[in-house]
Formats: sequence, C-alpha cells, structure tokens
Amino acid sequence: MASIFSRIIAGEIPCYKVAEDDSFLAFLDISPLTKGHLLVLPKVEIDYIFDLDDELYTNLHLFAKKVAIALKKAIPCERVGVTVIGLEVPHTHIHLMPINGVNDMNFERKKLSFSKEEMQEIADSIAKYI
Repeated sequence: MASIFSRIIAGEIPCYKVAEDDSFLAFLDISPLTKGHLLVLPKVEIDYIFDLDDELYTNLHLFAKKVAIALKKAIPCERVGVTVIGLEVPHTHIHLMPINGVNDMNFERKKLSFSKEEMQEIADSIAKYI
C-alpha cells in the first residue's frame, strides 16, 4: 500500500507545496512545530534514508538545501534546523524547520495550528524564493 506521501505525490491528497521537480517534493507539515516547518522527500517511496542510493541521497540533500535557503529568507529565524527521524511514515523524508533555539525541534512539544489560508500564505511566501 502506498504511503501517505506517495499519495500526496500522486495528487490523491492535497498539500501546501513549496517546491517540486522530477525527483523531489517539499511541502508544509500539517502538524508543524514551527511556522514554516517543511517536509522534503524523494518521489520514489523508499522507507529508510540510508537505503537510498548515493546519487538519490546526495540529490535529496541538495534539493533540501535549496528549499532551506528559501525557507530562511521567508521566515525570520536564527537557523533552519534539519532532522530525519524516519519512524512516522515509511517514506524517506527530511524535516526542515525555522528555529531560534534547540527546543524548537523538540517533537514532544505541542504542534501549532494554522488556518488553510495561513498555510497557503506560508507556502507561497517560501515558494517565491525557490
């Protein structure tokens, strides 16, 4: 069965897209820890990041770097935090989060909630820097 991310890639489930090319997709996390929290993933469904071949692994990180640069321009922050946990969805993905302190990346914190309109505005503000 396809992961939720594969269904998003296929257009079966909507997302707040920030960047996309033939191999990768970046979109807003719908349960963000910080404003602008993004997920970056390869379009091919591979569960574990270290099972990606070297070329796909490298290109995923280069795509994530491009997205992180745009994210930092759109959302004022000290840094863009990067994490890979890989337990929530069986599809490799990288979390990119605007952060001002290490606690901003604590996944045990309460998630933020934004309206659909706010989510679209956030996505659009990041996408314009891609």
